[in-house]
Amino acid sequence: MPPRLPRSLPSSHSIASTFSPGSSTPGSWTVSPWNRDTPDTSPPSSDAGSPKLQAKQADDTAFWGRTQYLLRRRWFRRYVVAYPRCLGPIETDMLTGGPTAAVIAYHNPQIQVNVVDLNEERIKSWNSAHLPIHEDGLLKVVRTARDGALDKTLVLPGLPRAIELKQRQPNLVFSTRVVDAIEEADIIFICVNTPTKTHGIGAGSMADVSAIESATRTVAKHAKEGAIVVEKSTVPCGTAQMIQDILRYYRPDVEFEVLSNPEFLAEGTAVENLMHPDRILIGSAQTLAGLRAAAVVKDVYGAWVPAARIVTVNTFSSELAKLVANTMLAQRISSVNAVSAMCEELGLGADVEDVSLAIGKDARLGSKFLQAGVGFGGSCFEKDILNLAYLARELHLDVVADYWLAVLRMNEDQRRRYARNVVRELNGSLRGKKIAILGFAFKDGTNDTRNSIAVHVIKDLAMEMPREIAIFDPGCASAEIREEVEKAGLTASQLERIKILTNWRDCVQEASAVCILTQWKQFRGRKLGSATSSNKKARKLTADWATSCVADKADISEMDILALEELVRDKSSATTGDDPLERLAPLAPCPEECSHCRIESAEAHDQEPVDWAEVAGMMQEPRWVFDGRNVVNRLELQSLGFRVRGIGKGF
Repeated sequence: MPPRLPRSLPSSHSIASTFSPGSSTPGSWTVSPWNRDTPDTSPPSSDAGSPKLQAKQADDTAFWGRTQYLLRRRWFRRYVVAYPRCLGPIETDMLTGGPTAAVIAYHNPQIQVNVVDLNEERIKSWNSAHLPIHEDGLLKVVRTARDGALDKTLVLPGLPRAIELKQRQPNLVFSTRVVDAIEEADIIFICVNTPTKTHGIGAGSMADVSAIESATRTVAKHAKEGAIVVEKSTVPCGTAQMIQDILRYYRPDVEFEVLSNPEFLAEGTAVENLMHPDRILIGSAQTLAGLRAAAVVKDVYGAWVPAARIVTVNTFSSELAKLVANTMLAQRISSVNAVSAMCEELGLGADVEDVSLAIGKDARLGSKFLQAGVGFGGSCFEKDILNLAYLARELHLDVVADYWLAVLRMNEDQRRRYARNVVRELNGSLRGKKIAILGFAFKDGTNDTRNSIAVHVIKDLAMEMPREIAIFDPGCASAEIREEVEKAGLTASQLERIKILTNWRDCVQEASAVCILTQWKQFRGRKLGSATSSNKKARKLTADWATSCVADKADISEMDILALEELVRDKSSATTGDDPLERLAPLAPCPEECSHCRIESAEAHDQEPVDWAEVAGMMQEPRWVFDGRNVVNRLELQSLGFRVRGIGKGF
């Protein structure tokens, strides 16, 4: 076996060796205040509590684990999206690969997609009704491509003729094949975990790309000549060059084009983001071969993404754009949260939502990411800010690094200020009192608990030694919540006071205060509002399309079928579920000993909207509601006898 390749690329890993020691050297980063709290990019298990995967130290082939995707056209072209197993006790981030590969297969029925993983339990989950991650709409997309669809004749009111939907053959296969998939692939997507380093130079700030190195070595050994290698991970600038160097080291006589295709998904809306992306970014070498490779990848997305939304740039601009995008989104959140603090302390009735509405009307700013809250969590923003700031520090741009780190300091202060307000309003002490926590996931629509704001708030509140801290989240498994809480470094006495419940009634019973930390819709109460005008407009456009397209289209795409489904839902109030056209193949029944079904049966989360009138009679005085996401109607709750404190609401 060839010796380990020495690194000589201009990435953030190698930059450190070119600078002399000083205030800007990596040593100053080893004591980053965010080191302990910085999450890895591992996803949680499914809501049913699917088993955690244990990464193993082994040879290069064993490191190759997680998920790889083989997309095979009927004639020549084959694609593989590769998910190598990461080094150490770190799991691969399935968010990017799961939805992305499934959506590619969904929109390209002529391509077969083989999902390959060395972990048999993970493969069993992907082949069942219990996917290893939770994303709205993902199961339907997987079922369509994995199990196929039936012949269907639709006769809908208002349409000039019946619509024939042809049978669709399965083209998404989950198995444990690995090397064979790489050997056959024409395009190899490397989508691996790049967590923040936990030790050594840059610990707490620098991205660990060792998993990419391991994956690339495996690809280099088995990929066929001319294969296109695409990085999809969030990586430091220069990683594509590192991949190219490794490929040349192992296969000096073979030409491989290396592209950058970062993902811009938001958890909770990942499938929607893929179906209707703002943009698809593809970075390549600005050579004829590089541009040709970019055109091939562009063709994969072109099956459903308009050409104007597929942006091609050079490789290193693509790598940097991913980091900057997340950092600037986090910056907007911290900026509006800084305004929320001012609104609260002015004492003149200023409301941050009014301020956000006013500045969001400015076309130069826009209205997105101006919603104040208790802070941002999750696995991406903090990690990417630290990565970008580390790179700036390495380039001796200390002022730039401090600027980005201020975003994290503001976020940390926001969540600590929230906890301080809870203690202050409860007369400076939580002893003998029960605190109810509604929401633990870092955002609604997902079961992801990594670096949740809730765990930081709970840690601060637990130090006050309350009688009990009760936690309820409608989307997270109790085991996942417990695991994250135990990582917070609480004492045994503090942990004993934390109870995880499966319904909101038990959570709020006899509580002195309720803390809303995730913006689940059911926390708003029974009145959730009606469809917006924009939704009504979309439905009208859907009906207009359905009336016109049947006369013009011989072949109906999956995007067309989605529009038909919306039309059917609009026409029939009785239509429920994710298969209104009844074209999906039936799910195979789970075996009797299915652990997922057993856990789901034993731990069925309450999905009923919170009845705040009922809550008022269950809580103890002073009945505080600390709305960390501004989801409840403050005036309505006050009329029920609650004391309500929202984010950025002046009194």
